[in-house]
Amino acid sequence: MKIDVLTLFPEMFTGPMDASIIQRARQSGLLDLRVHNLRDYTHDNYKTVDDRPFGGGPGMVLKCEPVFEALEALGASETRVILMSPAGRTFRQEIARELAGCPNLLFVCGAYEGVDERICQEWVDDELSIGDYVLTNGTLAAMVVIDAVTRLLPGVLGDAQSSVDESFSHGLLEYPHYTRPAEFRGMKVPPVLLSGNHAAIEKWRREQAVARTTERRPDLARKEENL
Repeated sequence: MKIDVLTLFPEMFTGPMDASIIQRARQSGLLDLRVHNLRDYTHDNYKTVDDRPFGGGPGMVLKCEPVFEALEALGASETRVILMSPAGRTFRQEIARELAGCPNLLFVCGAYEGVDERICQEWVDDELSIGDYVLTNGTLAAMVVIDAVTRLLPGVLGDAQSSVDESFSHGLLEYPHYTRPAEFRGMKVPPVLLSGNHAAIEKWRREQAVARTTERRPDLARKEENL
């Protein structure tokens, strides 16, 4: 997969995108991640990317000119363009799976009060938000989405089953996990997990997943009941 990112803060990607699973995906050639500085597409001495909003109001708005020029230079017409914005649809695991099927993605990281709406009208295929809160800019949000999508690419995880049997993959939170020792400071692993009875273990895990989801995320539990 090839992913381009257009941001005012490319230096923020140094570190998070150079470690762990993302690093391995890049080194193995499964992920081609390229980060671009929006200011490189300006032509004045101050590298201006924003201006005051028409109609008044606080804050600044990202201008059309540098964003249009950047997207044209990056071949955005041939890829899926995603704007990270608080106004976007809430990012979920099913969206991650949807994006993992795209060969090319281009993320535009929103900033300030937002972007000129003409950018959305002309270029943006999708707007995403990672939650109902406001960040200083969309760069961190883009990294979250990229991480979630990358781990779903074939070959990225050592065990392909890891991305199938986990929280949100089946509409539920994941069941509790245990490892050795079987008893620690008086706390024992549930006997069923030591039984070797795979059918009983599967049943227990399902029950635990439902119980945990009902307790912690009743919104997901209600959705599961309606399926």
